[in-house]
Amino acid sequence: MEVVSMLVKISDIKIGSDRRNVAPNDALALSKSVAEIGLLNPITISTDYILIAGRHRLEAVKLLGWSEIECTISNLDGLRAELAEIDENFVRTSLTHIEFGDLLLRRKEIYEILHPETKATYEGGSFRGNQHESEVAADSAATSKSFVRDTAERLGMAPRTIRERLQTAKNLTPQTKNIIKKSDADISKTNALKLSRLEPDQQEQAATQLVTGEIKSVDEYKKPYSLGDKVYATLEESIADMKNTEKDTSYTADMLLASIDGMVQDFHRDFSWYDEEICVAVFPQVSEEQFEFIKQQFSTITSAMVGLVERIGRSRQNEQ
Repeated sequence: MEVVSMLVKISDIKIGSDRRNVAPNDALALSKSVAEIGLLNPITISTDYILIAGRHRLEAVKLLGWSEIECTISNLDGLRAELAEIDENFVRTSLTHIEFGDLLLRRKEIYEILHPETKATYEGGSFRGNQHESEVAADSAATSKSFVRDTAERLGMAPRTIRERLQTAKNLTPQTKNIIKKSDADISKTNALKLSRLEPDQQEQAATQLVTGEIKSVDEYKKPYSLGDKVYATLEESIADMKNTEKDTSYTADMLLASIDGMVQDFHRDFSWYDEEICVAVFPQVSEEQFEFIKQQFSTITSAMVGLVERIGRSRQNEQ
């Protein structure tokens, strides 16, 4: 398929009124990536310069002050042709896990442009626009299959596998993907998934260690550990530093706050996994007994946190 790409003035690109709002934090994070390694994928616009795909990429380069951006000029027929080409590429045995994931992301982007009704509900169905006022045109609502279901059937994979690999590709940072691609290292699907669950800077550190052979699995990667205003490569290093008899090893309130802050950040990062599609998809399958177990487990967390807050409060009052 011949793809027409060209530099287009950003001021000439039109945003449809039905486009979803941009998440400012996502655009800012993406702008930092673009500033560091460039725009890896052009945005897609129609022949009359209406944005089809790449709203966050467009906003990211605006933050950088760009006046032009690389665009793929396409129409619906062109997108259908690209979708067919992507499906052909999936049969290549030489695809790495990173390449496979990037193809999935692009396929999802195109599929949901061609079939906007599949973005309305998990399993697809009738789509009536953002305010549920009118149905989309019949040629846009030609399918009732969700992206995951359609892709799973075409590739002969389980839907769960598609969700997992899609989420991995989505969460891996461009910098991490670039580290892996430049090394030609054979990163396993399991390691790619575990990398995607780390913080961005930790992803890059662990990926570098993987491709250089320093570690064989992400499980061997040890996260940097903060204590007060100092950052250590590992928890063990921080303990050794505290045991140094020639330095002040007293534990301060600032250190306590830094430790709690780090723990809470890790918790929120790990807990966000349960909002991902791969997890949400199994919520309806949870039995009553399993649901009670989940509530009991979470109650232990809240009880421990409330207990610590109350203990700190009592200690403060006793000192006053």
